[in-house]
Amino acid sequence: MDLTLARALRATDSPCMVFIGAGGKTTAMFQIARQLPAPVIVTATSHLGTWQIGKADQHIIAETPAALEELQHGMKGVILVTGQMDGDRTKPINKDLMDWLRQFCGYHSIPLLIEADGSRGKPLKAWAGHEPPIPSFVEIAVQVVGLTGLGKTLSDEHIHRPEIFSEISGLSPGQPVTPDSLIRVLSHIEGGLKNIPANARRIALLNQADRPDLQSVARGLAQALLPAYHSVVISSLEQEKIFAVHEPVAGIILAAGGSTRFGRPKQLLDWKGQPFVRAVAGTALEAGLSPIVVVTGANAEQVESSVKDLNVTVIRNEAWASGQGNSIRAGIGSLAFASTAVATRRQGASPLSARSVAGAAIFLLADQPQVTTSILRALVQKHAEALDPIVAPMVMGQRANPVLFDRVTFPDLLLLEGDVGGRAIFHKHRVEYLPWHDDRLLLDVDTPEMYQRLISDESL
Repeated sequence: MDLTLARALRATDSPCMVFIGAGGKTTAMFQIARQLPAPVIVTATSHLGTWQIGKADQHIIAETPAALEELQHGMKGVILVTGQMDGDRTKPINKDLMDWLRQFCGYHSIPLLIEADGSRGKPLKAWAGHEPPIPSFVEIAVQVVGLTGLGKTLSDEHIHRPEIFSEISGLSPGQPVTPDSLIRVLSHIEGGLKNIPANARRIALLNQADRPDLQSVARGLAQALLPAYHSVVISSLEQEKIFAVHEPVAGIILAAGGSTRFGRPKQLLDWKGQPFVRAVAGTALEAGLSPIVVVTGANAEQVESSVKDLNVTVIRNEAWASGQGNSIRAGIGSLAFASTAVATRRQGASPLSARSVAGAAIFLLADQPQVTTSILRALVQKHAEALDPIVAPMVMGQRANPVLFDRVTFPDLLLLEGDVGGRAIFHKHRVEYLPWHDDRLLLDVDTPEMYQRLISDESL
């Protein structure tokens, strides 16, 4: 299923969103306006070109709330609200009007989309002291970036406010814009993060990825920007194409079981000189999963000791004996806390807010140390391309572990009880299977004989 911009940005039915930056702000705003349930109100705290008026179904010029009385009597399609005409531009609306629109849209559950930046048609920009005028109440801030600015010279021809861009990026005038310099600008508190409210969801929309080489560069940019943004979307708005949505993907290691059938703690069995659970955590770290949560229960102190020096969050499930469902709930329930803890340890950009949560989670079993970074990265990539609710490996016609769950499934996972796993919600969400040619994913360690078979496998 092709991703729409609304799905890629994880916009709710009635979001309050702001669009800033350069390289496709207005296109993005009106494109998503057409994808959300009507009516949708679009406005701006900056100037809009008069040519943009035609993108709306209705245009209302207002300076006071009284001028918006007609909104009370039937609204259809996309409604653009601006200040007075000023030559070939519209003036921005004032604060009183914006506050009224916020209350009106909130009361009626109407999407409110706001453009809060100007770039004079350039693909990249920096921000003057008064920019960007973002209302404090916005829930989602979309920083739009025109990738065609990469490689262009740092000059007024290609960049709006090049002198400020130079100061933040470290580039000298006339030098080509590099990916590293763009990362510095977008991650800077006086750059791409400027004036974004602390509780708003930050999204970098890397637009104009019309060529394979720009898509490749964008993937590298995405990984570098994730510490500063909740999500990085790679797109070609002109083609109405979303190539990928990069978000933090958590790793939740289920390590709470009592290993009754095996006879001793499987989490602590030796795997190439280290306990099973530590090996699994190491693989998750190497694959780039973040945050990583280890859910413990039986033999908790020993299990926790084996990972205490790793960059993981440990959650102890005191009700582990009641079944795996409780451990899944504990892991999912910890993600907002764990995501924030990881963000505050990172250097550079200001920490992401406590609302931060991973876009998906991969559940790993502590008794499967043979799981590789390759399958974890493949699951993450598959999910990034379509935001499928569930992604699972398919090996020789059999579903295998580990399984990725998008955050749209988290509310259902939080309802699990007893000795049931994530497959209990497969009937409620679409499952995308990833063909995988490694039958080692099918190995279980339920008995000492199975353990001997696993450690004697010379291919591992």
